[in-house]
Amino acid sequence: MKKILILADGILAKYFLQRVMESQYGENSYDVVYYNEQTLPQKASDNFRFFDFDPTSYDKLIEILDDSYYQVMVIVSKKIDATSSYKNIRKINKDIQIVLLDKWGMQYDDKRLYLLNSTEALASRFIDYLPDMPVIAQNVGLGKGEIMEVRIPSGSSYSYRHLGNIVQKNWKIAGIYRANNLILPRDSLMIQPNDILLVVGDPHVLISVYHSAKKEIGQFPYPFGKVIYCFINMQVMSDKSINTILNDAMLLHTKINSKKLFIRVINPTISKLFDKIKSYLGENIDVQIDYHNSSTKQVMTQDIKDNDIGLLVVKQDFFAKYTKTLFELRKPIFKIGIWGFPTLQKAVIVSNDSADIEKESAVIFDFSSQLDLKIKLYNFYPNGKNEEDGLSEHFNNLAKIFNKKIQIINSQKNPLVKLRNQRNIMQFVPFTKKVVNQSIFSIFSTDMEKLYFKLSDNYQVFIPVTAKN
Repeated sequence: MKKILILADGILAKYFLQRVMESQYGENSYDVVYYNEQTLPQKASDNFRFFDFDPTSYDKLIEILDDSYYQVMVIVSKKIDATSSYKNIRKINKDIQIVLLDKWGMQYDDKRLYLLNSTEALASRFIDYLPDMPVIAQNVGLGKGEIMEVRIPSGSSYSYRHLGNIVQKNWKIAGIYRANNLILPRDSLMIQPNDILLVVGDPHVLISVYHSAKKEIGQFPYPFGKVIYCFINMQVMSDKSINTILNDAMLLHTKINSKKLFIRVINPTISKLFDKIKSYLGENIDVQIDYHNSSTKQVMTQDIKDNDIGLLVVKQDFFAKYTKTLFELRKPIFKIGIWGFPTLQKAVIVSNDSADIEKESAVIFDFSSQLDLKIKLYNFYPNGKNEEDGLSEHFNNLAKIFNKKIQIINSQKNPLVKLRNQRNIMQFVPFTKKVVNQSIFSIFSTDMEKLYFKLSDNYQVFIPVTAKN
């Protein structure tokens, strides 16, 4: 228990005393010095004592101010009273902490004095109510912006995203407020429009997070990261494959909201192609070369760790060989098809598992919108039972939010048979363990995630999905 001395006068002091008495926190004891009956609240708590004298009186103040007090709070309505009270306190005790309400712009060289400027405090509270302004905790922690609230608008790149799929470097989501309830974070928790995120971290990083969350469609690959990554092993890849990856990666970089294209080259061979790759180095393209005989997994894992990678560009043979490694990286994969990037006109989703598709729905709309692709959702019901009405409704709602048209097709026939003959599509696939754990029996499955290889000649985007807790 701590003893607090309060020198009180005026209406603000009255409301302060009332709030302290109504508070359910702490077990402090309070001694209140006052000289105006109107300053006192109507009811008093048992942990309050009152002294009726002028707080500017040094002779009377010295009678009660001893070393047992932890803190003195000065809340008075006149500047002369505030000044006199402060000077008297310091004459009696040079080390005690003083909190003084400052309405006049007072200045003292006193490390044990905290001046609470009432004008600044009131202005700060008004700012909190302006739209599109971050709410920063003023009286918690350092009060420098390391604790912030961020309200998520409908079209935010954070909407319908799972916490486990959001890169949180130098910041963390500490909680989510939804419908006046606090929800503690977990990887499988999905952020919804109008949620309020409680975030903590570096103040400069939080400002960036705030602006990113407020921006609407057109943010992918964020919040997975901001950089497109392509990996080239010149010792095992043909010149044709390397050129295809580079051309598609650079074209993709120009069309979506990526900050940079990161090209990693290992086992370089002296050639015109190598000189060409090095010439790409510039402000928005980073080329890094590993001259050591390093392993693919080791280099990729370290690159992902050290850089803000949000999307990896690979070819089909690389994806097939390193599926497990790519899955463990927990990043979206843009797998190149054989028909060429310029042929892309449609984004297709083939579903018989609404849960996984819902988890990647915001990414589908964002990525498709940036590439100006039409969206088609195929609901596949091999047993003739339509159980996907909720998924259709979910996608229709997102289409309205993102102002994007969508065509929903319900079918009992496997849509992959028809889609295999189309060259202008890009398929979105939930990147789950079903993709990794393939077997020779997968061909007999009716699970669309296991049958992704049926469209392996086409462009495909594999989005990591967080498993349920």
